[in-house]
Amino acid sequence: MKPPLPVADKTPGTPRKKTIVAGPKKAAAKPRRKPEPSGLDQLQSVIVGSLEDDKAEDVVTLDLAGKATFCDRMVIATGLADRQITAMAQHLTEKLHQAGLKRVQVEGAGGSEWVLIDAGDIVVHLFKPAARTTYGLEKMWGADLD
Repeated sequence: MKPPLPVADKTPGTPRKKTIVAGPKKAAAKPRRKPEPSGLDQLQSVIVGSLEDDKAEDVVTLDLAGKATFCDRMVIATGLADRQITAMAQHLTEKLHQAGLKRVQVEGAGGSEWVLIDAGDIVVHLFKPAARTTYGLEKMWGADLD
């Protein structure tokens, strides 16, 4: 026994008109993926993670893209003693080297109230509480700058 023949389309008109009548084909829904974190986001997570491991207080990240030419982000944190700030700077430098950053510059690591770590696109400031209040970098570079 032969299989039945397919039924012909009864829509009048040319193939183009038949296509228009049929309407657009539904595309299969693609599963959405989370966007890959950028290199800057990965670097920031290494920095913030290292500071949190060393018990830094009041860690703040400021987005300076379009506001400053020397960096895209700034991380500010507080340490309670010179030794803690020095240890935070040393541990952070080691972790940045492990993350593949070749050149990390540190200023003020010899026991001062303010240590600056230049990680290229991110600048890290480690302060004692009084110095952080005095310099007020959050106010200087925060949302009010806009």
